[in-house]
Amino acid sequence: MSLLDAAREIRKNAYAPYSGFKVGAALRTKAGHVHAGCNVENAAYPEGTCAEAGAIAAMVAAGETEIAEVAVIAESPEPVSPCGGCRQKLAEFAGPDAIVTMATTAGAVATATVAELLPGAFRKSHMDEN
Repeated sequence: MSLLDAAREIRKNAYAPYSGFKVGAALRTKAGHVHAGCNVENAAYPEGTCAEAGAIAAMVAAGETEIAEVAVIAESPEPVSPCGGCRQKLAEFAGPDAIVTMATTAGAVATATVAELLPGAFRKSHMDEN
């Protein structure tokens, strides 16, 4: 199963009773394992969880911390990129050259690197003492 297929499949499980906007995300670790997540809404909107965050949580729960590539899919007129918060979350675990594939359920696809999605990402190195 491709990474995009894994994202498409997990999207079916999204819990989006308020917006109806279901998102699926899958990531492949540097070790080659695939972890997936879907968005989970809450009546208190800020308390929901993005699909990318769910996939990252699954990866960390499995004992891994290095993302090689990511795929995100939603039903939208054009490919949807990860939100700002998820871009930062991806930058925590993926190198700047990691590819993010963004797709629609109708088949449109766009790609970008993590660095293109979040130039100037805040990284651990910013907190290192000189």
